[in-house]
Amino acid sequence: MAAAGLRRSVRGAACRQLLLTLVIFSLAGEACKKVILNVPSKLEADKIIGRVNLEECLRSADLIQSSDPDFRVLSDGSVYTARAVVLSDEKRSFTIRLSDKRKQTQKEVTVLLEHQKKVLKTRHTRETVLRRAKRRWAPIPCSMQENSLGPFPLFLQQVESDAAQNYTVFYSISGRGVDQEPLNLFYIERDTGNLFCTQPVDREEYDVFDLIAYASTADGYSADLPLPLPIRVEDENDNHPVFTEAIYNFEVSESSRLGTTVGVVCATDRDEPDTMHTRLKYSILQQTPRSPGLFSVHPSTGVITTVSHYLDREVVDKYSLIMKVQDMDGQFFGLIGTSTCIITVTDSNDNAPTFRQNAYEAFVEENAFNVEILRIPVEDKDLINTANWRVNFTILKGNENGHFKISTDKETNEGVLCVVKPLNYEENHQVNLEIGVNNEAPFTRDIPRVTALNRALVTVHVRDLDEGPECTPAAQYVRIKENLAVGSKINGYKAYDPETRNGNGLRYKKLHDPKGWITIDEISGSIITSKILDREVETPKNELYNITVLAIDKDNRSCTGTLAVDIEDINDNPPEILQEYVVICKPKMGYTDILAVDPDEPVHGAPFYFSLPNTSPEISRLWSLTKVNDTAARLSYQKNAGFQEYTIPITVKDRAGQAATKLLRVNLCECTHPAQCRVTSRSAGVVLGKWAILAILLGIALLFSVLLTLVCGVLGATKGKRFPEDLAQQNLIISNTEAPGDDRVCSANGFMTQTANNSSQGFCGTVGSGMKNGGQETIEMMKGGNQTLESCRGAGHHHTLDSCRGGHTEVDNCRYTYSEWHSFTQPRLGEESIRGHTG
Repeated sequence: MAAAGLRRSVRGAACRQLLLTLVIFSLAGEACKKVILNVPSKLEADKIIGRVNLEECLRSADLIQSSDPDFRVLSDGSVYTARAVVLSDEKRSFTIRLSDKRKQTQKEVTVLLEHQKKVLKTRHTRETVLRRAKRRWAPIPCSMQENSLGPFPLFLQQVESDAAQNYTVFYSISGRGVDQEPLNLFYIERDTGNLFCTQPVDREEYDVFDLIAYASTADGYSADLPLPLPIRVEDENDNHPVFTEAIYNFEVSESSRLGTTVGVVCATDRDEPDTMHTRLKYSILQQTPRSPGLFSVHPSTGVITTVSHYLDREVVDKYSLIMKVQDMDGQFFGLIGTSTCIITVTDSNDNAPTFRQNAYEAFVEENAFNVEILRIPVEDKDLINTANWRVNFTILKGNENGHFKISTDKETNEGVLCVVKPLNYEENHQVNLEIGVNNEAPFTRDIPRVTALNRALVTVHVRDLDEGPECTPAAQYVRIKENLAVGSKINGYKAYDPETRNGNGLRYKKLHDPKGWITIDEISGSIITSKILDREVETPKNELYNITVLAIDKDNRSCTGTLAVDIEDINDNPPEILQEYVVICKPKMGYTDILAVDPDEPVHGAPFYFSLPNTSPEISRLWSLTKVNDTAARLSYQKNAGFQEYTIPITVKDRAGQAATKLLRVNLCECTHPAQCRVTSRSAGVVLGKWAILAILLGIALLFSVLLTLVCGVLGATKGKRFPEDLAQQNLIISNTEAPGDDRVCSANGFMTQTANNSSQGFCGTVGSGMKNGGQETIEMMKGGNQTLESCRGAGHHHTLDSCRGGHTEVDNCRYTYSEWHSFTQPRLGEESIRGHTG
């Protein structure tokens, strides 16, 4: 039993088919003459039986033909059966013709098919033990054709063990297809070891069955180890190739270059991979709409590309392709699958926008603005509402002054021409514009830019209107010398009628004159000075005096302009010293600087010349004046100058000789800072506040009332005379007399004065102040009315109060001494001063 083994032999047509071996004999010098293929006696349809190396015979062959219609030859040399063939004789041959049309070359290859009849050994009764067969305990490949037509049960092969020569052996199998799904597909005869299949098998469902064979004796002893017995299902081309999608959708730009990839189609085949049954080839069956071929598909990869430059979306925007895929490398007997491919042609900017006409006309009234005057339509064949279709308009010529603007209506794609700045008919009756148009998107590189039809001329006609006057320019200038005589006439503002281009028939009116210095002539517009013009009076910015003028035509239409008067300066103002009062702290300060200004223009101003005019010898001895700069001088004192307040006259003169003298109060004070000297003066009571001064004045007025009442009472009692009714019209004239006076002196007008004791004989008109610098200061009152002192002097006689009223009684004017007036007024002044301070 140890030497014994199972012996397996192949019996039946299916096992004989497995013994097919391809042998190609290629002897030197005979490659084009004969090729021998060993084949079974029965050949099924569409089965490969061998391969011939055609390149060794004719490498450049472009036509391959077989002399026997039962056999096909592919381009790679594979030989297939066209139908089922049974070789009755031991040998069968046919010829393969190879042709090269370009080189006019033709060769032939002879193919010889051979088969050998194999006689299976019939199993007889048990032979002698001494006879030993070849041990065959190894798995022999076995296969079966899928979808076999039978008859069933179909014999596959016989399993035999060497142990069967000496013992009675029983065979059994297990595995998928036996005791596993699909159940009972295979069975083995227990005594003979013949293996059968009970029904057809689909390779796409079961491609191999791994069975295990067992051999055992009657008493259950295993003659040998279990034998693996794989059964392979041979593929049959029973599945059509199928595209991965029923409908493919691709897009391609109309401006695509030749060879641009559109998309890729793909198909699958359930048959056995890497066989002719799954070798697929793609092709285009039909194109709709029909036109010269625009697309091609790579037969192996399924890549669809463009093969033409004539894609035009504006002509055809969508193509439908019927795609075909065929197995068996595209041979006519291969199975076919189809699909639909929709190719949409996308838009490119390959069409330039064009105007519908070359010239347009538009009309607009003068002075109108922000109005639409024309709509310009354009045509563009590209896809609507895309950047390839939308346009931009440009004014190429004629809009140098900026009167026009053109925009695009996004809904209609029209150009909208508007006037944005008023036009003047008198300046230009018409305007010629050149309009250009292009798309928002740039043109494609392969499409030349079209310029002949994307320009248009627009003629804009300006309509005349009866306009009002025009104040142009809005501001006009005139130059007038200051201090010009009143009534002087100067050219004024000039407006004009745009229709006649002159100012005839216009009337002028002054709207605004800040100082009221001028009047305006209604007919000519000339200005006339009504007051003296003073340049130094505050004027507007830039020293221009602006007058607003209204021009009116016969229809009461008007315009407004500005007359800017430049007042020419004359040297009518002398320089003026800024200080009134200065304090010099001696000895810390040795001088003070005096500053001067001149309101006139610089040509009439600095440099200034300072000097001390003829003054008292004391001032000339103690004080000196030196120049600091063009507008300042330095006032210095001598060391022996005493502490007191000095009144120093200083003359300052401008470059044109205009001069003025000012009395400068200089307080030479013993202090360390000028503020200390001022504080001391205030504490001494020298300076009175404004309320104290007011109180003093009120007290004096009250005293005058009392005195007048007393005088009037005395006069009425003694002489029965009254004050004249026009006493309210009298003038008060203050006369300051520094020299001492007598009890009776002559007044300046020649009237005699009397003492207080003679007050009953006369009337004193004014009251003056008291003593100053040791002298008496008298106070006079004289009749005022409409008479003056000079008129009294000219009369040469004394006027009495009654004579002024028309009477003849003489009344002497009286003058009282200071002591008499002081004894009367001092108590009353004290009372009023106290009241003023307390108030």
